[in-house]
Parts: sequence; structure tokens; C-alpha cells
Amino acid sequence: MKKIIFISLILGVVILGFLNKDKIANFLDKDIMLKPELIQVSSPKINEIISSPLEITGQARGYWYFEASFPIQLVDENNQVIATAIAQAQSDWMTEDFVPFKATLNFSGTAGKKGVLVLKKDNPSGLSENDNQIRIPVIIQTSETMEVKVYFNNSDLDPEFSCNKVFPVLRIIPKTRAIARAALEELLKGATAEEQRQGFLTSLNPNVKIQKLTIEKGIAEVDFDDQLEFQVGGSCRVSAIRAQIAETLKQFPTVQEVVISINGRTEDILQP
Repeated sequence: MKKIIFISLILGVVILGFLNKDKIANFLDKDIMLKPELIQVSSPKINEIISSPLEITGQARGYWYFEASFPIQLVDENNQVIATAIAQAQSDWMTEDFVPFKATLNFSGTAGKKGVLVLKKDNPSGLSENDNQIRIPVIIQTSETMEVKVYFNNSDLDPEFSCNKVFPVLRIIPKTRAIARAALEELLKGATAEEQRQGFLTSLNPNVKIQKLTIEKGIAEVDFDDQLEFQVGGSCRVSAIRAQIAETLKQFPTVQEVVISINGRTEDILQP
């Protein structure tokens, strides 16, 4: 009889463990917390080696968002925040179905260091009972990095929108000798979701390509493809585009003047 009771208890524990395997996994490894019924991350994977900038993608239920976004943190082994980002819904979030999201996280740190990505349910109420999150352990791989500035208009810092008045934001990029081109590439990515929340906005079209960049005797000559002026009109927007490009390049002491061209043309481009 005792043997039967013992075997029954063992079977019960096994069945309970199977039904609660996610909870047991959370208990055994505090850094893993997955809730696939609410949010699913496509990239990065658990224990993946990550580097900056990191693109985070996946899908979450519409109620995980608030105003089409939710916060993400990268924390260290002591739960200290290394970097933050805002995930942005890629389609209508006013639904209970899964909605794809994307975020870009810039960070610096020590190579080989363990970290955890924390994807938090946006909780505008501030009430703890409405909090929710998942945790994905990662390994941070960092090379030497450097900071560059990219320039945008800002509706908060310049409410009257002075067109050619632009303001810098810092971006962390892998160290490179082609720093001016790297800064322009960052500019062409546009403002991040977090920067947009701070009032930054770009007048540049998406998907603009740099065809050539040279710097000689203090003059930076940069040639773009047709996308730079596609459906661009109005003197204000043209001024803003020129200001964004020029100020991003003039942050470097080797650049005093900027010449912009499209497919080699300089005279008949970016017309008001």
C-alpha cells in the first residue's frame, strides 16, 4: 500500500511538473521568464551573443502596448540598467491579437558579460498589479565604440519650427575610421521611437542612400541617390534637410563646408 501511495505521489509530481514546466524553469533560472501567450521574441534568442546596435523583433498582444509602444531594458547580473529602448508596434495595436514590434538598442559594456533583456508591458497606470515582463538572458559582446552626433528638428525645443534649426542627439556606434559616413548613416535611419518621444523628428525621406562622400581641404562633398528629394517640396523642408546633413558633418573639425549633390548634380536639386 505504501509503495502504491509513493508511486502515485511521484506520478503526481511529474504530471504537475510537466504542466508547470515554465514556472519550474523560471524557478531554476531566474534570468529566464517567457510568456509566449502574451509576447514572443524572434530575435535575439536565449543566451545569444549580442552587440550594439541590437535589433529586437517579435510580436506581442495588443494590450502589451500603450500608444503603440512598450519599454525594453538591458540589465546586468546585478539588475542594474545598462541601456533602454522603446519597442514600436509595426501595425495597428488596438487589438487583442499579436502585433509585430521592432526596437533598436544601443549600448556599451564589457565583452563576455552576462546581461538580461527585460521587455516590459507598458503600464501607464503605474499600478503594480498591472505590471508584466519577460526576461531573456544574453551575452554581451562589445567592440570598441565611439559617439557621434546626428541632428534633427525638435518640436519641443523649437515649437515655432525654424526649419534650419536642428539639435543633436548622441548615437553609440562601433569604432570606425570612416566616422563621417557612419554619422550620416545614423542620420538617415531617422529618429528612434525614444527620440521621437522627446520631440525629435527628421525631414529626410526614408531609404536615402549615400553614393559617395569625400572630405578634402575642409570641404565635405556628399552625393545621394534620387530618394533624397523624392516628393520633397517647400522651402522650409528643403532648409531642414540641408541643415540636418550639414550640421551632422560639421561636427567634425575637418569639415567647414558641405556640398550636397544628387547623382552628381548640385545646381538643380532640393528645390523649394
